[in-house]
Amino acid sequence: MHVFKKPARWLAAAACGLLAAAALPAGPASAANGIAGAGSRVGAGVDAQAVGAVAPPAPARFRNQKLDWRPCADGSLECASMSVPRDWYHPDSGPALTVAVSRHRAPDPGRRRGVLMMAAGGPGASGLSRPARLASYSPELAQAYDIVGFDQRGVGASTRVVCSDQDAVDAMFGGGDLRDRSAAAVRRTLDHARDFVRDCERNSGGLLPYITTDQAVHDMDLFRGLLGVEKISYYGPSYASFLGAYYATEFPRRVERVVLDSNIDFTGDWQSFMTGQPMSFQRRFEQDFLPWLAANDATYHQGRTPEEAKASFERLRAALHDRPLEVEGTVITPDHLDAATSNALYNADQFAALASLLGFLERPQEAPAQTRKAVAGQLRHVMGADFIADFAAVTCADTPWNRDTRYWLKESGEATRTHPLVGARELTFASICANWPRSKAPHIEVTGEGLPPVLMLNSENDPATYYEAAVRAHRGLAGSRLVTVGGGDHGQFQNHNACVDAHVEGYLLEGTLPAGDTTCPAAQR
Repeated sequence: MHVFKKPARWLAAAACGLLAAAALPAGPASAANGIAGAGSRVGAGVDAQAVGAVAPPAPARFRNQKLDWRPCADGSLECASMSVPRDWYHPDSGPALTVAVSRHRAPDPGRRRGVLMMAAGGPGASGLSRPARLASYSPELAQAYDIVGFDQRGVGASTRVVCSDQDAVDAMFGGGDLRDRSAAAVRRTLDHARDFVRDCERNSGGLLPYITTDQAVHDMDLFRGLLGVEKISYYGPSYASFLGAYYATEFPRRVERVVLDSNIDFTGDWQSFMTGQPMSFQRRFEQDFLPWLAANDATYHQGRTPEEAKASFERLRAALHDRPLEVEGTVITPDHLDAATSNALYNADQFAALASLLGFLERPQEAPAQTRKAVAGQLRHVMGADFIADFAAVTCADTPWNRDTRYWLKESGEATRTHPLVGARELTFASICANWPRSKAPHIEVTGEGLPPVLMLNSENDPATYYEAAVRAHRGLAGSRLVTVGGGDHGQFQNHNACVDAHVEGYLLEGTLPAGDTTCPAAQR
């Protein structure tokens, strides 16, 4: 199992070492704008006693606040903070939370057509800087929209959820070899998961029940109202597709044009989606990366066929199992290799860096000191403590999970056997959610009812947001159009694919949609 984010570009740095030896209204939104709560809808599975069938309107202290826009730290955007209820269903109870927001303003108010809201993946990634990248990538959208972003509650510059410290997270995800199914190893995994949940409950200050997608979409609608607009358009990749689908479902009259990129199955539940990931990461590894590695054997010397390249990978992994490699203070285990590999599968432009890393791990003593330090620093933490805290909070609380340990021992054992690259981590993720405090988050049924057509994008071999799940989401979202992209990159828009970019910009700028589902070739680099 894996998390839904684009990898950092650390592998490229390591490889280099190896290869080289109109302005928005300033005032608060009016009550007529229906700020966060009025008109939101939930599905039939709601625990009405716990959360209410509909969230009440936001109290005046929230809807009348003013956003104090100031330059962000890097100077490329404007940033502000807004206060939100901890619990939108009981907005007067408990301390308020802070949500950090950002915007890139369209230069000419006369040409601006509206607000384009965007969010980050994960859950757990920061979205605060995203508008700057989108504005740079698509000047046409930057001319037409005020592009706004935010750090979701629980993340980054917003009120954060706190679980275990980094040392404990390192032990849970990078302490050895999660393929080991011995009784002692399985017991360690289960103990790590229970300890992590205990730390979350102990350190979160009562915040855990409110770090959910449903609560976050109410924050989004408050943001919309404080911007003074009746409707927003939306672009969301990866987990942000889930967030966008929930927002549009709960606030259907507040959306104009919606683009969902690299889709989680937002019509289903997290358990079924995440247990499908071992297959898709293994498929990307075997169908895309290994053939590429074999085709480039003259450079990387890992084998002239995919089978030989896979054998080389497994020999390296076995060597790390028998004797973990110490590099500049970082002890590199099979878990580190699996994580580095799965991260590099998100985009094909990371394949060369991963291939160089494999060579480094075979002969680290031949690498220059600069490269050794870079690899050690970047491999040190398999999973960030802040990231996994929010990731677990959202995925464990949004939808129900099976809590039977015997079930997960059997399920994860099969995943480890058949799809080991990511399947070996299934027991860790599932055990966290199986031990998570029971959630009262409402059931959100995404159907597409009452929505404008939604443009969906997904590649065929996406490892994290796999195509089969995107098709299920598409079929459940009435009126949507699915653009199927060749290859297996994660994140289609802003990936230098002219065909995809034309569809997205045509829709957001002109309202132009394909007549039906269509295709685009993989990005050419």
